[in-house]
Amino acid sequence: MSVLAAAEPGAGRIITAGVCAIILTVGIGRFAYTPLLPVMRAEAGLSTIGAGWLATINYVGYVGGALIASRIHTLERKWFLYRLGLVLAVLTTLAMGLTNNFWLWMVLRLISGWASTAGMLLATGLVLNWLLRHQRPAELGIHFAGFGIGMVLSGLAAILMLDRLSWSGQWYVLALFGTLFLVPAWFWLPRPPAAKNMSLTSDSDLPSRLWMIAFSLAYFCGGFGYVITATFIVDIIRNMHAVAVSGNWIWIIMGLAATPSCFLWDRVSSSIGELWSLSLAYALQAASFALITFGSQPISLFAGAVLFGATVIGTVSLTLSIVGKMFPNNPAKAMARLTISYGAAQILGPIVAAYMAGMSTDYHASLSVGTGIAVFGTCLSILCARYGARLRHRLRK
Repeated sequence: MSVLAAAEPGAGRIITAGVCAIILTVGIGRFAYTPLLPVMRAEAGLSTIGAGWLATINYVGYVGGALIASRIHTLERKWFLYRLGLVLAVLTTLAMGLTNNFWLWMVLRLISGWASTAGMLLATGLVLNWLLRHQRPAELGIHFAGFGIGMVLSGLAAILMLDRLSWSGQWYVLALFGTLFLVPAWFWLPRPPAAKNMSLTSDSDLPSRLWMIAFSLAYFCGGFGYVITATFIVDIIRNMHAVAVSGNWIWIIMGLAATPSCFLWDRVSSSIGELWSLSLAYALQAASFALITFGSQPISLFAGAVLFGATVIGTVSLTLSIVGKMFPNNPAKAMARLTISYGAAQILGPIVAAYMAGMSTDYHASLSVGTGIAVFGTCLSILCARYGARLRHRLRK
């Protein structure tokens, strides 16, 4: 909120462009697959293991995009790839409905995963770089609101299209819908200026290698538990015959909780610091996994959905904000390197969950494993916060 309040009209446009980029590339291009998964299984013959592979290959593309971003040193090239990702997000969403060939789906989801880095990494880095250059508060809460908005929109679209359109028709509508967000994302984020030799930080201020390993591993653990829930939650609830709750509505609740949570975590981090706020977010996220895993009543599913939505943005936005401030000269590159850890978890999670579900006929075992790994990641994040005192002066800026 403080960013927009203090910003000139041009800054408001830049922030809005970043929000639209996340809605398009993540909320639609990447997350629409979750609410459409049951109808694809019912009408297009997609198996549980096939669904897991489609989710995994999407995250392979995401990691590939992060690797490319980590090796690009100029903001202008990042801006070019950002625009390319916006276009590919729309085209791959459209093309998903044009075929029922599994291997073509794999290729499309791979490209879609790469395109999602345009919103999560490139847009985030470009927006953060602009805020830092113009001495604005480097709060990414508004920017990451696009994450939750995208979840809500994809879930509502799936409900409105249910029993009205075929699985392919639903992909077409979502692609058309995505073009509405492509326009501001394309035109309102300007070409960055030529890079200058800035010295916003020194080597002595950088975190130790051991600290960064622990920080990255905590992010991996959070990502593993997150991706199992985010990928299969609609299908998980559909298979809970004793629970009369729509999986799409649970998905929407997650998105509704995620949208305002970014502002909450900005406020929490202002009070207790970003490192301790991140630890709290990890702990609550692990609790959400446990509620969804072991809960058998609608109230536990609703509570788990709210906690999941309220923390998924917190863990991502706080992590990227922390690492972006540690490496202000090239935040997108630093974010990309850390995202490789998160992406590795997102590659492993869906396929492990799919095979475990195939062996046990439900997702309980895979959810339990995801919850345990998330708890371990929470412990690592607490250690990072405990021994990160020397970094706190920079994280307050």
